[in-house]
Amino acid sequence: MIANATIEVFPYLESIDVPELRQLRAFVAITEEGHITRAAERLGMQQPPLTRLLQGLEHELGVELVQRLPRGVRPTAAGLALLEESKALLERCDVLAEVVRRAARGETGRLAVGFTSSAALHPFVPGVLRMFRQQVPGVAVALEEAGTGELMDALLHERLDAAFVRSPLHGSQGLQAVPILEEPMLLALPAGHALARPLRRPVPLPQLASEDFVLYRRRVGQGLYDAILKACLEAGFSPRVVQEAPRMTATLSLVSAGLGLSIVPASMQRLRSDGIVYRALSQCPGLAAPLHLATRVGDASAVLRRFQDLVATAAVAES
Repeated sequence: MIANATIEVFPYLESIDVPELRQLRAFVAITEEGHITRAAERLGMQQPPLTRLLQGLEHELGVELVQRLPRGVRPTAAGLALLEESKALLERCDVLAEVVRRAARGETGRLAVGFTSSAALHPFVPGVLRMFRQQVPGVAVALEEAGTGELMDALLHERLDAAFVRSPLHGSQGLQAVPILEEPMLLALPAGHALARPLRRPVPLPQLASEDFVLYRRRVGQGLYDAILKACLEAGFSPRVVQEAPRMTATLSLVSAGLGLSIVPASMQRLRSDGIVYRALSQCPGLAAPLHLATRVGDASAVLRRFQDLVATAAVAES
């Protein structure tokens, strides 16, 4: 008998939509309480509307779900079958609602973040990524290190959601870059260089006019490359670039090998490369290494918004 009732009821459950969940909640309360008045009190409603919900459900199914008794009600065989299915369905609906709310709050999903090699060495970047993982453990974070051009391509083609870069992205259609912070640039010298001896005074940038430079390729670090070139031109000379490197870390390796000197963000000191001495620079106004967060224009996903908010808050704390 119960098995047959399940077969009759189940097709109805497959076609049920959200407004009709009220009927199932009412039915579950009535059968669990065994009394319509007590069920109405439990649901915070009047008895007549609750009775109408029950009657409407019975009419749609074409079966009697409860047996009316002198002092209450009890489920019929069909009612018992519906009760079991209703509880499972309502429990699943409650879980589903919470899943949707968490997604809307940016607490679940996926976030792909890229960064240049120099950006990754600034403590701000790993620090904010660590905070995001701790605050939103339900979001899977994928990381990628690449040059600025590669990161911009990945953003445009939606392989990345955000990227920490040094360039302000002038003229990059479909992308935007929000400034986060700036750090000073330092002179990186081979340990045996004449300018590497310990002096308290910064090295004037014009003093480097006759030196050999090792720089990272412009397409890899466009923002910093252009800033260095501009500062040197304003100091009265064009840097003599004898070697370009594919990454900033490779640049330091070439400096350590004695191929020339370079100008790098202060955070690069964290690498503590052997054979390299860092000196402050003077007579170079405006020479600084910016850090930007690049995203797609119009991308308003909840996870990305949550990440952007965290970055903005951390940037204020950093300043």
